[in-house]
Amino acid sequence: MESKTTLSVVVPVYNEEADIARNIPRLYKFLKNNFKNYSWELLIVDNGPSTDKTSEVSKKLEKKYKEVEYIFIPRPGRGGALKEVWQKSSSELLCYMDVDLSSDLRFLPQLISRLEKGADLTIGSRLKSGSKVHGRTLTREVMSRGYNILIHLMFWTHFADAQCGFKAITRKAASKLLPHVKDTAWFFDSELLIIADKSGASVVEIPVEWRDDPNSTVKVAKTAWGDIKGLMRLFLTRPWVKVKS
Repeated sequence: MESKTTLSVVVPVYNEEADIARNIPRLYKFLKNNFKNYSWELLIVDNGPSTDKTSEVSKKLEKKYKEVEYIFIPRPGRGGALKEVWQKSSSELLCYMDVDLSSDLRFLPQLISRLEKGADLTIGSRLKSGSKVHGRTLTREVMSRGYNILIHLMFWTHFADAQCGFKAITRKAASKLLPHVKDTAWFFDSELLIIADKSGASVVEIPVEWRDDPNSTVKVAKTAWGDIKGLMRLFLTRPWVKVKS
C-alpha cells in the first residue's frame, strides 16, 4: 500500500480564543473532507503567551479531534513560532494560515498541489491578477501595494504579495531557507520570500479570495517600521548569497 504524503497545517495564534473556537472546527472539517489522500495534522501554535482563554479553548479542541495538537511557545512572535515548528516537523509539506481564515479555504488544495508538482514555496496573493479582496480599507490597500512595490524595487523579486497569511513550503526548501531567516515577528514572511526568490527557489503565487478581518490586532504603524528595518537589513547583508553557496 502506497504511503500518504504527510502534511502539517500550522495556525499561529495569540489571544485568539473566539477565532479558535469558531474557525478551527471549520478548518478541521475542510481538511477531513478535502485531504483524504494525505496524512495530515493541524497544529495550533500559541506564541505569546496568550492572556485570554486561547490555551483552554485549544486544549478542548485537541481532545476532541485526534489530528489537532496545541503547541505552546513562550516567546512572542509569529515568525519565530512558525520557524520553530517547521524546523521540528517531519512532514513532507508544511503550510500555515491565519486563524481568522481571511483567505478562502477552497484555494488550499491548489496551494498544496503546486508543491507536489515541483514548487518549493506557494503563496496566496491578494494583489495578483484574478484575486478578490473584500472589506479592505483604502489605507491598508495603499500601504500593502506600496510596500510590495518597494520590495520589488529594492530586490527585483518576482512575487506580488509578500504578506498574505496563506503559504506552503516543502520540508526540503524549509530546511534550506529557514536557517537564514532571522526575523521572529511579522517581517518573517517577507524575509522568507525574498531569500527564497533571490536564491533561485521556485515560488508560485496563487490569486485568492480574501476577506479583511475588521478585528485584526496587527498594529500597522509598528509593523510597517519593523518591515522597513527588515528590508534594510536584507539589502545590506544579502543572506541569499549563503543559500546559493
